[in-house]
Amino acid sequence: MSAGHIYLIDDDSSVRESISRMLKSYGFSVESYADPEDYLKQAIPVSPAAIILDVRMPGMSGVELHAKLNEMGRKTPIIYISGESMPHEIVTSMKQGAMDFLIKPFNLEDLLKAVQAALEVDTQTHQLLNQTISIQARYESLTPREKEVFELLVEGLMNKEIAVQLGTTNATIKVHKSRVMEKMQAGSLQELVRLHHRLS
Repeated sequence: MSAGHIYLIDDDSSVRESISRMLKSYGFSVESYADPEDYLKQAIPVSPAAIILDVRMPGMSGVELHAKLNEMGRKTPIIYISGESMPHEIVTSMKQGAMDFLIKPFNLEDLLKAVQAALEVDTQTHQLLNQTISIQARYESLTPREKEVFELLVEGLMNKEIAVQLGTTNATIKVHKSRVMEKMQAGSLQELVRLHHRLS
């Protein structure tokens, strides 16, 4: 099982201690919080990571914290744990994007499976984010005219058609197209179109 970082948020100290001890024995690093507010103030986002979150706590509930994290754009996968939960709580948590919902007492195998699945999702999400940032940086390296050519290329226009639309020569468009392909690191028009989709 691959190591990862776990944020454990539960107001029950015995639950925090037992889950934390177990996860650490499997090579995970664990940060424990008794209160969602403390997590918001103190936790630094890392990846790959997962949040194990109690549903019912004094003050802010787990579902309320989840909604707050969604508003902030924080996408760390969440695994809910609860001693007793009403169906609407499970439905709300899943609609908000929860990875899993475990009812206490749950067995070790189920928790480990949920944690591993959450870490894999977070790893993939982080990789996609890094790729998107890289593609955006490549796009920003284009000159204004190269960006115009880029947009017309992905619309399916031929070099001659682009030249007419931009009021220049076919030879000039060929140069711009070559630079667009090089800067965007695209080996084909199909790949250029895929990169364009990642920018939208």
